[in-house]
Amino acid sequence: MKRILLSTTSYQDTPGAHHGLLASQGYEIVRARGPLPESRMLELAGEFDGFLCGDDDITHAVLTKCAPRLKVISKYGIGLDKINLSACQELGVPVLFTPGVNHTTVAEHTFCLLLALVRNLVDSVNATRAGKWTRITGNELWQKKIGIIGLGRIGQEMIKRCRGFEMEVHAYGNYWPEEFCAAWQVVRHETIESLLAAVDILSLHTMLSASSRHLINADRLAYLKKGALLINTSRAELVDAAAVLAALNGGQLGGYAADVMEHEPPAPDELLLSHTKSIITPHIGSRTFESVPRQAMRATQNLINFFNGDGEVFYATRD
Repeated sequence: MKRILLSTTSYQDTPGAHHGLLASQGYEIVRARGPLPESRMLELAGEFDGFLCGDDDITHAVLTKCAPRLKVISKYGIGLDKINLSACQELGVPVLFTPGVNHTTVAEHTFCLLLALVRNLVDSVNATRAGKWTRITGNELWQKKIGIIGLGRIGQEMIKRCRGFEMEVHAYGNYWPEEFCAAWQVVRHETIESLLAAVDILSLHTMLSASSRHLINADRLAYLKKGALLINTSRAELVDAAAVLAALNGGQLGGYAADVMEHEPPAPDELLLSHTKSIITPHIGSRTFESVPRQAMRATQNLINFFNGDGEVFYATRD
């Protein structure tokens, strides 16, 4: 009997056909509540044939402890930065993922955060719940200039929504879909600095890698217009949190909204959580009753098809 570690909480907490599909395979399922740090992964790691994981720390040490029995990692989602891919290749463990299942959902949440920032939604709701009638003046998005870094599926969905609000869209990315950008009237920038200087709002939609870690730092924040807004629904490490906090306190940033934190859950005294100019949501950008079953079905089917040796499998990396 194959033994599987299931650690993604979205998968476990949301109803859907994926539960029945996984149960029908006769696997032994060991359940844990992720995202799991390396220490917990090392405690659990051992005799597993596969991982069905979220954003757990799957390090070289974890993979080594699971070798040689571990045959596959099926990632619920598309972010692979928590998985040591070079170690996977070294040990011959392929990594599967679920592209194309959550881009509309994340784009919707990103726009939700943006609207909440410009219309002071959280402060207004908190005031009315406290019995006050505090009428805070906000801003329109109409004709504002937004910068998008990363033009993959989520970035493109975000651009569509921005153009629906008649925003002026500027973008930067190594991948540039020519036809799409022409159709949606996207202004191309050759450098990040050029993009930052041109926009009122910056939204991040790129993958985390060694080269993109702290992509937005103190030096680059200085290029933004004073009072600009920053949105991050990708990976927390794309921004230098200390620099963002300083920019909020100094007025360089007018607001910061994020769905990701470097440590999840963050410490209760994390200053960005309570800052009056920030809105932090608990990594729920793709957590909807529509998106979770899509991702979960794809991750489960990937796992099943891999073990059965037939059917479509979405490989992020092969051994």
